[in-house]
Amino acid sequence: MRLSKMFLPTLKESPATAEVVSHKLMLRAGMIRKLAAGVYSLLPMGVRSLRKVEAIVRSEMNRAEAEEVSMPVVIPSELWKESGRWDLYGKELLRLKDRHGREFCLGPTHEEVITDMVRGELRSYKQLPVNLYQIQTKFRDEVRPRFGLMRGREFVMKDAYSFHATDECAEREYEVMRRAYMNIFERCGLEFCVVEADSGSIGGSFSHEFMVLADTGEDAVASCTKCDYAANTERAELRSVESFKTSDDKKIVEVSTPGVKTIDEVSEFLKADPKSFIKTLIYEADDNVVVVLLSGYSDVNELKLKRILDVDTLELASDATIEEVTGAPVGFAGPVGLKDKEVKIYADWSVRDIPSAITGANKKDTHIENVSPERDFKAEYVDLRIAVEGDLCPRCEGGRFEIRRGIEVGHIFKLGTKYSEAMGAVFLNENGKERPMIMCCYGIGIGRTAAAAIEQNHDEAGIMWPRPLAPFDCHIIPVNMKDEGCVGAAEALYNSLKEEGLDVLLDDRKDRAGVKFNDADLIGIPVRVTIGPKTLKEGSLELKLRKETDARLIPKDKAVEEVMAALNGL
Repeated sequence: MRLSKMFLPTLKESPATAEVVSHKLMLRAGMIRKLAAGVYSLLPMGVRSLRKVEAIVRSEMNRAEAEEVSMPVVIPSELWKESGRWDLYGKELLRLKDRHGREFCLGPTHEEVITDMVRGELRSYKQLPVNLYQIQTKFRDEVRPRFGLMRGREFVMKDAYSFHATDECAEREYEVMRRAYMNIFERCGLEFCVVEADSGSIGGSFSHEFMVLADTGEDAVASCTKCDYAANTERAELRSVESFKTSDDKKIVEVSTPGVKTIDEVSEFLKADPKSFIKTLIYEADDNVVVVLLSGYSDVNELKLKRILDVDTLELASDATIEEVTGAPVGFAGPVGLKDKEVKIYADWSVRDIPSAITGANKKDTHIENVSPERDFKAEYVDLRIAVEGDLCPRCEGGRFEIRRGIEVGHIFKLGTKYSEAMGAVFLNENGKERPMIMCCYGIGIGRTAAAAIEQNHDEAGIMWPRPLAPFDCHIIPVNMKDEGCVGAAEALYNSLKEEGLDVLLDDRKDRAGVKFNDADLIGIPVRVTIGPKTLKEGSLELKLRKETDARLIPKDKAVEEVMAALNGL
């Protein structure tokens, strides 16, 4: 491609609205342009990279014997009502009506559509298993779209769905897909890890996320320093505290804490260590109210709590509900002497490790000291908090968690029969009995993968593409377009490399060399060949890898072989 003919509107500065590296560089490198909040147009350079991701994904899915289909973006509400998600999915589901007043949504995911497709065609165990995938545009009305393609409202995703007669078959296919995903991200040239994850609104019994590791990642990954256990911190299991630490010889004492509510405020007021506090939170879970206790330095993991309670909705209680349960205004709740004696109390295991705690007294402007968890209140002890650096690994002896940042680019789920039971996707087994199909689903964010590659591969000057995802393989820069020798050598190398099957970008603009070099660093093609009058007279060209600082001279008559060797070494 000749750059003079390419639509490549690069920017010298990052727009003020761009927050993360990939968003800034994709805008500056002329890959994307914003149309609306969370909605972006892909420009030619962006299309090229995303097509590279798609090609790798399609290749590995086909190699795993999944079959490609294409499903509608606009989905009738009846399907979502069958699965029960029409009312549960929330405001992220963009709903619309046609001219007849019939309700539809823009598909954020396609479990309902694929289940409807399969239930009408597959009736016998002999027709199973089947694995179907598509690469398609989705829409989720994110409350706060940000980070460009990393968290947009409209995005391209590969989603696949498999259907099985037995759990064993489903788990075999899940493993096939897990390995296919590992192949995909290895072929993309990315450093990644596979972690246990929460299934969220998709549902299912277990799932794994594929995380591209990057310091700028918005997700936290807990991995053991000793064994291979790794999980999203929202999912990471924590080792239980087996027994209580007690201090029965100290009686509860009330202390006045006028206007002091938060743990930081109370610890400062009482000159006490925050680790000696029991944090008390009141939640409304579906139609019930529950009390949640954690050690003062911990944060509640609401996904764990939601799983434990097995509820659809979970939110912090209103001020009025808190006062009804505790008998006190917000800020003074505690597990001892609650006004509502019937309310269920759930405590994190870490609470057992506090022998003499400080809590709210369920009385305005008052806290209590010397609270003993075993002696002074009864609770159900469970794993409720978010994992942090240094936590003990639950799977091995002596291992501890280290926390790294990551970007989720893929997620696979074992769904079980959640959708097939709700939507009547059944088959006849070998005994002629009707059984619901067992499902798994598998998703990859195409745009997120390209953006994550930039987050992992960049410097101050711009993008440093891994070769498999680069828009072009080689970037040729003739320094002086008025010099016939430079232009002729550039044209000859351009044509020769194209004959070798490479994607080549020739910067044939009449701009100054500095402008060309700055743009080359910004768009980040893996190999750059610079052709200048001085080196050309000596029979040499300059070859530079984007990820290296120094360039080197190569013989002009060996340029094709040198470029091919450099690319093969990446």
